[in-house]
Amino acid sequence: MMSISQLDLRKFVAPEFICGYGALQLAGRYARNFGMKQVLLVTDPGVRAAGWADAVAESLAEADIAFTVFDSVSANPRTRQVMAGMEVYRSEECNGIVVVGGGSPMDCAKGIGVASSNMRDILTFEGVDRVPVSAPPLICIPTTAGSSADVSQFAILTDEGEKRKIAIISKALVPDVSLLDPEPLTTMSRDLTADTGVDALSHAIEAYVSNASSPMTDVHALEAIRLVTSALPAALEEPGDLDLRFSTLLASLHAGLAFSNASVGAAHAMAHSLGGAYDLAHGRCNALLLEHVMAANYEAAPDRYDRIGAIFGPGRVTPAEKVAAFRRSLGITETLADVGVREDTIPALARCAYADPCMVTNPRSLACDDIERIYEHAF
Repeated sequence: MMSISQLDLRKFVAPEFICGYGALQLAGRYARNFGMKQVLLVTDPGVRAAGWADAVAESLAEADIAFTVFDSVSANPRTRQVMAGMEVYRSEECNGIVVVGGGSPMDCAKGIGVASSNMRDILTFEGVDRVPVSAPPLICIPTTAGSSADVSQFAILTDEGEKRKIAIISKALVPDVSLLDPEPLTTMSRDLTADTGVDALSHAIEAYVSNASSPMTDVHALEAIRLVTSALPAALEEPGDLDLRFSTLLASLHAGLAFSNASVGAAHAMAHSLGGAYDLAHGRCNALLLEHVMAANYEAAPDRYDRIGAIFGPGRVTPAEKVAAFRRSLGITETLADVGVREDTIPALARCAYADPCMVTNPRSLACDDIERIYEHAF
């Protein structure tokens, strides 16, 4: 059972963040404030096609800051992409990074910064507090609402050779500033809006029940859950509404501040395992696992799960069932089988999830057999 005292020692780290319409246009000003002379502008092909990378480039140019664009970033960014970005950073003699995009470009940018400042392969930093030299200045401009990479001390990368995801967790990965502008969110697809929104929900729920939670993280976690439940369904119906998009962006911010400091749990550990093995969208993996992890964990933190359930409204069903109903209302109705996961891979998936650092802060200690059963329930 969880036992958390508000007197327990806890730390809380966060970047500077600027919220509101037009925040993206401040990229050049902040780059200049950080003394950037040559910027590596990290993005991905989709964000570039939508025009947001050009908008950031224009802001940098107006501030007389030179830049080189690096957009060789895929969903579930690969460690080889990080190392390729590091080579560009070094060859162009960059002294700062600006990233515009979702969680994938932002995690890739974090990796590029760490690898560049330490002059080592990114795989050597896997784990907690293993980055000896701070990364160069980093400005994040999110174009999705859910990953919270723009405010967190996490970077999740895919090791293609091992078909697994690695987690790098360090204060060195906390961005220097995040520019939270709702306008880029208006070009997100419906599926991406839903997936990233549930990712934010997963961050908030798992942070709230984490055995490393604190009064500071609880405030942000609960507010994130309230914002997701109220704003996400409406944003799916009115994707061009800037107020709704901003509410989802705030949900991601609050969730990020919560999980960056309290960490997450089994749903994320299991989602990382799935993403590494099957290259599936991280938010969708969380969406398909979250309710089953909640059900498995419930007895370890019943009061906290009940508070979460109350945010979803009255009713005699369990908090896990309320989350399942919310997921379905967003149009996410698949099972793991539907997205191509094979049942015969469950034991290997469970072993990988068991070794994930996110499992340490799960409110209930889970054995590999327990994790296998949770995967089975998601089929």
